[in-house]
This record gives sequence, C-alpha cells and structure tokens, in this order.
Amino acid sequence: MNTASPSSKTWPLPFWIAHRGAGKLAPENTLAAFRLGASHGYRAFECDVKLSRDGQPFLLHDATLNRTSNGRGRAGDLSWAELSLLDAGSWHSRTYAGEPLLSLEALAQFIIGNRFALNIEIKPTPGQELLTGQVVGREVLRLWQGSGLTPVFSSFKPEALAGARETAPELPRGLLLDGLQGANEGWLEQAQSLGCSAVITNYAAMDKAVIARIHAAGMKALVYTVNDPATAAWLTGNGVDGIITDAVDKFPPV
Repeated sequence: MNTASPSSKTWPLPFWIAHRGAGKLAPENTLAAFRLGASHGYRAFECDVKLSRDGQPFLLHDATLNRTSNGRGRAGDLSWAELSLLDAGSWHSRTYAGEPLLSLEALAQFIIGNRFALNIEIKPTPGQELLTGQVVGREVLRLWQGSGLTPVFSSFKPEALAGARETAPELPRGLLLDGLQGANEGWLEQAQSLGCSAVITNYAAMDKAVIARIHAAGMKALVYTVNDPATAAWLTGNGVDGIITDAVDKFPPV
C-alpha cells in the first residue's frame, strides 16, 4: 500500500451518510431535510452543490428546477436572488410548502453549528465543471475556516474535482462512478491522478475484489444509494468503508 496516499490522513466521514439530507422523507437538499436526518441520529450528510448565474453555490441535484421546485428551466441561468424566492418543498408534500432552496453558506452554518460531517457532491451545470469546482473549493475553505471540520468533495465530473483541488487542495476528494466499465474503464488511475482519497460507486458496481483494489491503492471504498438491509449487510461484510442511504429511518447510524 502507498503510505503517502491521501487516505493515510484522518478520514472525516463516519460509516453511515444521509443522502441529500434525509433521503426521500423530506424535500431533498433543503434545510428541512438535514434537520429531519439529524432527528434520526445522523451526523453525516451528502448534498449536491452547483452555481447560480452570479456564482453563488447552492444546493440542487438536477440541472433544471422542474422536478424539485416551482421554478422552470436551467437553475444556473437564474441569480441567487431569483432562486432564493422559489418554493422547493411543495413538490414533496404540503408539510414542506414554502421550503426554500438552500445556499451553501446557510448549510455551512447548520453543519458547523452541530459539528456534523459533510460530503459535498459538486454537481455543475453542464459546461461549468471546472469553474464550479474552483468556486465551491474556495467557498468551502472560507466557510469552514477555523471550524476544525473537514468536508469531503465528490463528483462524477473529473474536471470539477480538478477545480476543487486547485482552490482547496488540502480537502479530501472522492471520484463518483455509476459503473466501472465502458467510459469508466480507467477509473482507478483517474482517481489516483486526481489525488482522491476515495472511490464512491453505485452499490451494484462494488464487490469484494473492487474494494480490495481500492484499498490496495490507499483509498476508501464507499457506495450509494443503499436502502436494503441485506445489501447493506453484504457490503459491510465485504469491507466497504461507507454507505450513503435514503433510508435514514431504517438504518441506525452507528
């Protein structure tokens, strides 16, 4: 094993990580979701971050606003002032009507105030991969400065991770993969070239041999999105280092 690998540093994420705050139990990537996840005992969260038209990092999974808000069109085409007025809760249920989109700055206050861990997936608007990584890296260093906490960056886009490495080289990075074949054939070498501390795959792509390869390269092996107890038990037994889940009401985060 390469003892100089990034993962030789202290890994900041616990085993159980709540997907987008509280999975599907609350409107994803909103403060309500993080509060609900925390109420189930979770102390580590995953979220998606992209940029507004005026360069403000905020939380949203999709490129467009259509699915998870009352807005329409590409989210990155609107300013943060416009985005902040949207309803990001009514699509989920009446309970969350009026829940706003969440800025990275507001999330940082919640995470730091509660001493939580955070995996920030950099989810750029297409064509803004490098810029988004650069801005998110810089803003995370500013917002978490002096907190003693270490957020983790992840992305399906290597350019976004390269951007985060430029502006926040000291923070750990994880390469996200939906599979290990085809375009992702050289996944391990790519993760190493980006100085990653982890490889995070769709759980269906992870097995004992893949976990062994990742560990031999000095990196952590994490999976998403596991909601079935039998699958979680199998992955745990085969040495996976972390599970991202929607089922915060099913899996006690211990």
